[in-house]
Amino acid sequence: MSTDHILLERPETAPGVQVIRFNRPDKKNAITDAMYRTMIEALQAADGDGDIRAIVFLGSEGCFSAGNDMADFMAFAMSGGKGRLAAGDFLHALVSVQKPIISGVDGLAIGIGTTLNLHCDLTVASSRSLFKTPFVDLALVPEAASSLLVPRIMGHQRAFALLAAGEGFSAEQALQAGLIWKVVSEADVERETLKIAASLAAKPPQALKIARDLLRGDGAEVRQRIDAEIVHFAAQLQSTEARAAFEAFMRR
Repeated sequence: MSTDHILLERPETAPGVQVIRFNRPDKKNAITDAMYRTMIEALQAADGDGDIRAIVFLGSEGCFSAGNDMADFMAFAMSGGKGRLAAGDFLHALVSVQKPIISGVDGLAIGIGTTLNLHCDLTVASSRSLFKTPFVDLALVPEAASSLLVPRIMGHQRAFALLAAGEGFSAEQALQAGLIWKVVSEADVERETLKIAASLAAKPPQALKIARDLLRGDGAEVRQRIDAEIVHFAAQLQSTEARAAFEAFMRR
């Protein structure tokens, strides 16, 4: 199963691994509602497939993801909040996955392109990667339970710099802060990510699941924070300041 903008692959070099690849390079892999829905189905299918033992997120050369597609958000705001954005459902699907998730980041990782990695067990990034969450600059608020998880990982000051001040983190800064696990050259990102995923896929699955569950703990608090952030996020999407910020962004 695949779509034009999300490619689903099972590499021969990485048995037992499901790759979910962002494939919208002309838009810097900005994620649309349709892309979220495809990824939800892919995550649920991989989690229920006994032949799949690890899941990998990859982007394209020089860009993991520039974040959410602003056109979708503007349409939601203009509708008065009618309907349901798939982004929240994707986050819940991501948290519910019972198998290891690994990400390989090369280049831009903006917004959800950064916060998605909070729910990955290991992240490999190229030395040219940039992690940035300009939520407040767009008159929005943190998402993906980042307001809960990022302070735990890197402390208040770094978390505030990333999530509120909108400061960008280089790959080395992200490594030092504990946001990612390893930095490699851009030529090695995909190969190293798949190597790690294949190694995990080859381990005793029940023992790995138990170890992962113990490390991650109860997901209820994370799900609750996702929902709390969504309430504020949806309200801000319909605010005057967000509309002005979006219009300025679209004029760039």
